[in-house]
Amino acid sequence: MRQLLNTLYIQTQGTYLHLDTDNIRVEVERERKAMIPLHHVEGVTVFGNVLLSPFLIHRLAREHKPVTWLTESGRFMARTETPISGNVLLRVAQHGCACDEKRTLEVARYIAAGKLQNQKMMLMRSAREAQSNDPLLLRQAARDINTQVALLPLAQTMDEVRGIEGTAARAYWEVFSLMLKANRNFFRLTERSRRPARDAINATLNFVYTVLANDCASACQSVGLDPQVGFLHALRPGRNSLALDLMEELRPVVADRAIVTLINRQQLTPRDFVHHEGNTVTIREDGRKLILAHLSERRKEEVTHPLTARKTPLGLVPHVQARLLAQHLRGDRPHYPPYLHR
Repeated sequence: MRQLLNTLYIQTQGTYLHLDTDNIRVEVERERKAMIPLHHVEGVTVFGNVLLSPFLIHRLAREHKPVTWLTESGRFMARTETPISGNVLLRVAQHGCACDEKRTLEVARYIAAGKLQNQKMMLMRSAREAQSNDPLLLRQAARDINTQVALLPLAQTMDEVRGIEGTAARAYWEVFSLMLKANRNFFRLTERSRRPARDAINATLNFVYTVLANDCASACQSVGLDPQVGFLHALRPGRNSLALDLMEELRPVVADRAIVTLINRQQLTPRDFVHHEGNTVTIREDGRKLILAHLSERRKEEVTHPLTARKTPLGLVPHVQARLLAQHLRGDRPHYPPYLHR
């Protein structure tokens, strides 16, 4: 079983990372701030003006530990492509499936079903804890999503699958704010806006989704899959379509739940955001640190995987799902089993 390691996140501007024997030495203004053993690190993600020595980048690449560069506000910019692991025949099978409309449709149906089922679970869980008229609205949205789940096996084209997913997404986002118990007016979601974010909740969603997408891209590469060749998401130059596919079923239970928890605990508050000219919003550095720390702790939480029936750290679920997808593509499984959170 793959060992759960930590991703090293560096946000302090002007930080310099370099190799010191078998450690990552972290310096700010020539002062040592930390020494982190390489064998404790799964990858490195840096925000903004952070420098890495060439020798550190080489060592990380040699050990299949990716480096990801984001802007200071968390927008993805680049990622190292480490030496490819896994059997090349797996990628041949993956590309063959992506070129087969029938097989692509089948995989996409299961991915979409996993996402919708987890959205429904998220709403039902929140309904049990909500007050006033909120439980009724949350349960109705869950029923609407369940109706869309029942339509997925009938979908005959990718456009139909994406249309069903879109209808369920509208039902989910319309009641998303009802899951919030603190600062609801400030964090109210009126519509999804990606880049640039127009409000605090969209800035938070975009940031957490970027982190999750990076984890899913690493999971794809770790089993030898091509992160760019997906099934539910259309193929586009520069887009990690398969990583986005894997992320779909994990968005509600990993990303959305983390955000709702931080807001409801009043750990993430209006003080953690900056409003800019042009009606855009970004997260302050302390707010990003808070979110990353919470995500790191959440990755360690053990869940019972519905297929393997084993206790698995939540942070390893993307790797488990990537392996299950690889098994299906090789013909070892009749279909791809999405992750359904309990």
